[in-house]
Amino acid sequence: MVDNKLYIIIPAYNEEANIESVAREWHDIAVGTGEHSRIVIIDDGSNDNTYIKLQELQNELPQLEAITKPNGGHGATILFGYRYALDNGAHYVFQTDSDGQTLPSEFWQFWETRKDFDLLIGYRRGRRDGLSRVLVTKVLRLVLYLCFRTWLDDANTPYRLMNRDSLTQCLQPIPDNYILPNAVLPVIYKKWNYRIKFIPITFRPRQGGENYINIKRIFLIGKKSITDFIRINKTIMNYKNIDS
Repeated sequence: MVDNKLYIIIPAYNEEANIESVAREWHDIAVGTGEHSRIVIIDDGSNDNTYIKLQELQNELPQLEAITKPNGGHGATILFGYRYALDNGAHYVFQTDSDGQTLPSEFWQFWETRKDFDLLIGYRRGRRDGLSRVLVTKVLRLVLYLCFRTWLDDANTPYRLMNRDSLTQCLQPIPDNYILPNAVLPVIYKKWNYRIKFIPITFRPRQGGENYINIKRIFLIGKKSITDFIRINKTIMNYKNIDS
């Protein structure tokens, strides 16, 4: 029985400058894990040619699935992708972003140990995406600790591999349009005693296109997130108790 069906989930918004190279590189990873694996790139209502390029690429990349949907934000798009992967029978779900900052070549160290852990998550070392982003990560780590009493090396990394059973369970407390699902998921994994491992990864500068996240937007997202974190913390153990 095949149990290595991998779905690579990549959200994309106005990434026409990067999307072809990202799709090709990660398609090779999907092919390398087996014929049943897929790379799913979800266009989040872009107003450039991102989805048009994806449709063209589908003609030559057989394991690429291009999906478009109304704009809902990065977090909502990730959740859409996770649930799409599970609905289509994925045994493992991997998530990364479409800006070219992560290296597909580093995926194999995750894949080789997939059966030993429920969540394998990249730890960004030597980051080259700007001091403001590094500061945001440090602040987020502190906020997560204060809200959840859980310390995580790098909670919001867009480089993570999860198995089907654990992801199915850990998604339960998270609303469909949650703004920072990737930050909360490792918290849930840790609180529910799943097996987690952080692996150092390379994190390059954006490879092209425009960065839509600025300090003002980061501040607004952070302000809302604290309220959301406090609210979701009250539900995490309740969900676990229901399933026990």
